Amino acid sequence: MHLLIAPLALLLERLFGYPQRLVKAIGHPVIWYGKLIDFLEIRLNQPKRSGAERKFLGVIMLALLLLAALLPTMLIAWTTNLVPFGWIIDAVLATAFLAQKELGRAVRLVADALSLSLLDGRIAVNHIVGRDPQVLDEAGVARAAIESLAESSSDGVIAPLFWLAIFGLPGIALYKAINTADSMVGHRNERYSDFGWASARLDDVVNWIPARLAALLLAGASFLVKGADPEKSWSTALRDARKHASPNAGWPEAALAGALGFSLGGPRSYDGEMVDLPPMGVGQRDLAPADILKALDLYRMMLNLALGVCVAVAVLAWGRV
Repeated sequence: MHLLIAPLALLLERLFGYPQRLVKAIGHPVIWYGKLIDFLEIRLNQPKRSGAERKFLGVIMLALLLLAALLPTMLIAWTTNLVPFGWIIDAVLATAFLAQKELGRAVRLVADALSLSLLDGRIAVNHIVGRDPQVLDEAGVARAAIESLAESSSDGVIAPLFWLAIFGLPGIALYKAINTADSMVGHRNERYSDFGWASARLDDVVNWIPARLAALLLAGASFLVKGADPEKSWSTALRDARKHASPNAGWPEAALAGALGFSLGGPRSYDGEMVDLPPMGVGQRDLAPADILKALDLYRMMLNLALGVCVAVAVLAWGRV
């Protein structure tokens, strides 16, 4: 039934998202995971400890987090398996771990804000990227939004969907816990390089296949979007993805850049420190709000294609039962 859960969850989340009233009432799974990570990190990641000790305690933190994600979702999945059409309940609950609707909304807000003024664009993009917004010009804000859209299309949509299809509700919950840990402690700095080592490495592992699937889906979606180039999308991914510091993030970013004839990546500032990242694509770099909208069109078509693939796989699997 996992394969039936995936397309239904993707469709429901695209239509309804995660209601803000629910966030205010009970929070969100990512918020819960984040609070647990904060609680454990403050107590375990002490500067007085050696690097080896902090690395070991980072593994302990990750194990406790994964148990916290796994046990309740396994209990829920076991319970719903006893109920007729209980897989529908699993699909509804799984929507909390997908971010396709919110991602599209947040990136669209950047395009709308940037159309008003550079200051508004900087404020909007600051909600979705970690770089310093005050040093970005209009093209920099547009590139930041598009880069975030590309990377998050993989770890916010395709990767959780992939693990949902493979392992059901526990699979998507575990993935989101790992991804949250990486975003919080998987940094290469003095505080986290040892403690967050296990989280960062495990996140690389669980995103390896989905990142490449996301690039393939973006290339496939390019067949259906006017002005997009599927051949350049895939060839750019093959050429430039490996240049990225991350083994995974470069795949969807390069695929989107190639599809739309953009040049993404390059130097950027984090907390006042310039980081020189390799370019993804060799096309237009002076981007504008209209280019963000082009990227969103490709993103939405990728979602349509992902849904179609999920439905086709579910139908084929159902026919074999």
